[in-house]
Amino acid sequence: MRALLIICALFIFSGSALQAQENLWKTLSKITYEKKFDELLGFKVDVPVFGDETKALEGKIVEVSGYIVPVEGYKSHTEFVFSAYPYNMCFFCGGAGPETVMEVTSKEPVKYSTERIKLRGKLLLNSDDINRLMYVLVDAEIVKGTMDSSGK
Repeated sequence: MRALLIICALFIFSGSALQAQENLWKTLSKITYEKKFDELLGFKVDVPVFGDETKALEGKIVEVSGYIVPVEGYKSHTEFVFSAYPYNMCFFCGGAGPETVMEVTSKEPVKYSTERIKLRGKLLLNSDDINRLMYVLVDAEIVKGTMDSSGK
């Protein structure tokens, strides 16, 4: 009986972990903003205030599904912007908010594709540097079963 309870607990935990990964963008959208004076710019700017659920993810390995966004200044195939939505609906096209995109630095080059892919990496939160996105995924890699780094 005890073994059955342990198996059930593991199943429930793994299911909730999977659900949490699938709802990552939803969790990341739970932010507010406050006005903060920026010394360099000389005026107040909106700064993100992360909720407790989002703060708990900082520094953790997460999986996130989305789309590579082709933006000007694309440095390499290891540094790019990743969006919850396809390019025509993403933040840069005016169709979504800044909480729906993140900067990515990957371990291996990732070829551009319009297909949805899943990445795994360490999530960092940014509320200090207004020249960067509020979410940063470092040491990212493509999750097996989605497009590989060759684009296949």
